[in-house]
Amino acid sequence: MKLLVDSGSTKADWIAIDDKGKVIFTTQTLGLNPEVLTKEELISRLDNKFDISHNKNNATHIYFYGAGCGTDRMKNFLTAIFKEYFSNAIVSVFEDTYAAVYATTPKNEKAIVCILGTGSNCSYFDGKVLHQKVQSLGYIAMDDCSGNRFGRHLLRGYYFNKMPLEMAQEFEKEFNVDPDFIKNKLYKEPNPNAYLATFAKFLIRHKDTDFCKIYINEELEAFVENYIKQFDNYREVPIHFVGSIAFYLKEELTEILQKNDIKIGNVLRRPIDGLIAYHVLNT
Repeated sequence: MKLLVDSGSTKADWIAIDDKGKVIFTTQTLGLNPEVLTKEELISRLDNKFDISHNKNNATHIYFYGAGCGTDRMKNFLTAIFKEYFSNAIVSVFEDTYAAVYATTPKNEKAIVCILGTGSNCSYFDGKVLHQKVQSLGYIAMDDCSGNRFGRHLLRGYYFNKMPLEMAQEFEKEFNVDPDFIKNKLYKEPNPNAYLATFAKFLIRHKDTDFCKIYINEELEAFVENYIKQFDNYREVPIHFVGSIAFYLKEELTEILQKNDIKIGNVLRRPIDGLIAYHVLNT
């Protein structure tokens, strides 16, 4: 049994398949980002899903694609945990961009592949290997145009009294805006980036308001300038996107790219389904 996992900071999609690609089960856990979780927290999230804990000794291979796995230190940290937990499995850990590549890009094709979800990322795929121009410093310093960035904008807009009154009243009904609650979420609890990203649905729902348009355009422009334009051939290859932010803001994203004379490629909400075909053919 092979386990294919696509993990962001908010959630992780799991699919178990046999050697012929037949799906044995699918499930979902909370995100498994090793940059923001301890070993104990990671194991707890695995134990909380019956399908995973019950089948952990049946797994022969684990292919894990995850946010926070862009460095050897984090890959090794997570690999060691998985080898201990799935004791009979061969473990392979990749940064999440590889899942996006395999889901969106035909074999051996060159492309720039971007992730816009809870966090953000952008890499150039030369047909075989990923090339990164920007080393992420995490959600506080980077993650342009991500869910957590939009959450930060909304909280600041609300607390600095910039949010329109009717929208602010709706915001108060939907979210706990008590400052002590928010500060505890941001500075005391795990996954503050995922917490910030929970506000993104509100922004998307109000994306046609002038208040939200400012943030959307600002972040999209920043992502293009700071990430995509790092690559000299950004006008020569397709630009593929994966993630809920890209999916639900596809119209706005397309407009910004066209403004910059950039051709948009495939836009997927999540890559996990595309990984099945890849692993059946290539592993």
